[in-house]
Amino acid sequence: MWQIIQTASPQLIKAGLKYTIPIALIAFAIGLAIALVTALIRLSSKRGGFLAIKVLFRFYVWVFRSTPLLVQLFIVYFGLPYLKIRGLSPHGIQLDPVVAGILTFSLNTGAYCSETIRASILSIDQGQWEAAYSIGMTRTMALFRIILPQAIRISLPPLANSFISLVKDTSLAASITIVEMFEVSQQIAAQNYQPLVMYMLVAVYYAVFCTVLTWLQGYLEKVTSRYIVAK
Repeated sequence: MWQIIQTASPQLIKAGLKYTIPIALIAFAIGLAIALVTALIRLSSKRGGFLAIKVLFRFYVWVFRSTPLLVQLFIVYFGLPYLKIRGLSPHGIQLDPVVAGILTFSLNTGAYCSETIRASILSIDQGQWEAAYSIGMTRTMALFRIILPQAIRISLPPLANSFISLVKDTSLAASITIVEMFEVSQQIAAQNYQPLVMYMLVAVYYAVFCTVLTWLQGYLEKVTSRYIVAK
């Protein structure tokens, strides 16, 4: 068993550093940008034609929160090549596995994190807005100077949890041929006929990555809460 661990560990770590962590970081960064835009649009008080855009973003959130991530991956990677649109994509939309994975993870993360950000903004007392307006700030100025900094502190724990979950969810990328840690463990298990050892080993490495991220989350929470007075 120890020989298997010594042989497999470098391959698993390499796959984790080459695919698992980079895919999670890129997808989460893009997902956060999507989440912020989605949350702000859904909180906008504009009416008229803008209402259709709000409905569209609400539909996006509903779709990605109501369907399994694995199904979304299959639709993007295996399904889109069959989406043939004359003049736009006559041969379907064929994406590289890594691109398809990042796109799917980003959209899924954006849908979930948008609700976190939206709830954090709504949790800020209305008096904060009124105080900002009283000193001549516009709604945009109040949002970016007063409300969002407070909302970021509030949303940090659930957003960090979403990122940790995303790191674990990247194991689903094996289903679309991305050679990340779980896929490597499957390949090695098929060679040495020791699936229990391999799957337990890859579980340990996922646990190590997530533990480090949990420590980082705790540090960030302390940093962002250093000016909060305990009651």
